Amino acid sequence: MRRLILLDAGPLGMVSHPRKNPEIKHWLQQLLLVGVRVAVPEIADYEVRRELLRANQMTGVKRLDTLKASLDYLPITTPVMLRAAEFWATLRRQGTPTAADTALDGDVILAAIAALRLAYGDEVIIATTNLRHLARLAPASLWHEIEVDL
Repeated sequence: MRRLILLDAGPLGMVSHPRKNPEIKHWLQQLLLVGVRVAVPEIADYEVRRELLRANQMTGVKRLDTLKASLDYLPITTPVMLRAAEFWATLRRQGTPTAADTALDGDVILAAIAALRLAYGDEVIIATTNLRHLARLAPASLWHEIEVDL
């Protein structure tokens, strides 16, 4: 079983930026060189893409498209949304939501993608810039703390 790293919107946005963030770009290249599977979850693509489009940063959109084509891509499916709804409801019953009740709540959708990949037998970790919400639902780590020699 190979590890599968899911890029949250923070790291994905950093990698897709046309000029900045050489550390994360190097980190990603090193992961790929040693054979680690890295995936772009559709919800992270959506979160990054909408901001790039709003800011009219078309170079970033092109870079995001390139990443999406060169890495694994994990779409939002019905099973993902069903699991996300379970996570959303559970967190609210516990009084620990990850977003406002009216928000789409990308964190529970990303966690649901991770949970399903775990159920399929993948060893999953979400690479993020903010552990606060994700770590309660799925294996997650700050991107720069994920060792390249996995």
